Amino acid sequence: MSKVTVVLDALIDVISNVRALADSLQVFADALTEIKAIDVQAVEVKEEPVAQIPEKVEKPKKEKAKVYTLEDVRGVLAEKSQNGLTAEVKGLIAKYGGSKLSDIDPKNYADIIKEAEVLGDE
Repeated sequence: MSKVTVVLDALIDVISNVRALADSLQVFADALTEIKAIDVQAVEVKEEPVAQIPEKVEKPKKEKAKVYTLEDVRGVLAEKSQNGLTAEVKGLIAKYGGSKLSDIDPKNYADIIKEAEVLGDE
């Protein structure tokens, strides 16, 4: 057999395989077209109401009063003092019966912080 014959036989096989591929692609395209047609004509699904599940009602949690430490109060008052409110800070300490912060009763720390937070907002 000559080389030309071998090449021609191989070319015939390639052409045959390409035709088979084209036929397979046509079958695939036809199937997709059918599926698309079925989707368009899809049967209307009857929607049934879903039972309402009551949402979990959360009870408001009791907030525990934060227990402030001397360091907490000192930090808040120091910040206010650095912002130019030194006289107001000293007045606040005096209001609660002290000449210095360590003289103040710890049960008053929460009140002092509340009052200090509004200093300078007026």
